[in-house]
Amino acid sequence: MADLMGNVAPILLPALVLVLWSMVMLGWMAVTRLSYLAGQDVGPEAGQRTKDLGDQMPKEIQWKADNYNHLFEQPTAFYATAIILAMIGLGNEALYLYAAWGYVGLRIIHSLVHVTTNIVMVRFGLFVLSSLCLIVMAVGGALTLMG
Repeated sequence: MADLMGNVAPILLPALVLVLWSMVMLGWMAVTRLSYLAGQDVGPEAGQRTKDLGDQMPKEIQWKADNYNHLFEQPTAFYATAIILAMIGLGNEALYLYAAWGYVGLRIIHSLVHVTTNIVMVRFGLFVLSSLCLIVMAVGGALTLMG
């Protein structure tokens, strides 16, 4: 991840940007949900199961929570792949950097679509494109490791 000269692999930056984006979504979700709940006659027990709480909210509010959860699904494979690429010396290769930034950019756009208009086919297209970026990264790493 860092060579003997202390140079850190640049591929770790898009990974950190996606972590920070996840925290933005956490804040957006919390503010939206808490604002809604403050105006409702809902006790703390309503949140014992997040699914039950989500079922009580308008879909536009629940979209934020759904997206936050999505940021902890496939992106976990992205984080692992970025770290592996950094560890095997591919963390500053242009192809993988472009793929990593493409992945992060597409996931951020996916989030914005999800939490605002939630047009499923647009989200699906963004998901497919981001998945292709991740596949490029993973296949490149695997081929390098297989020698």
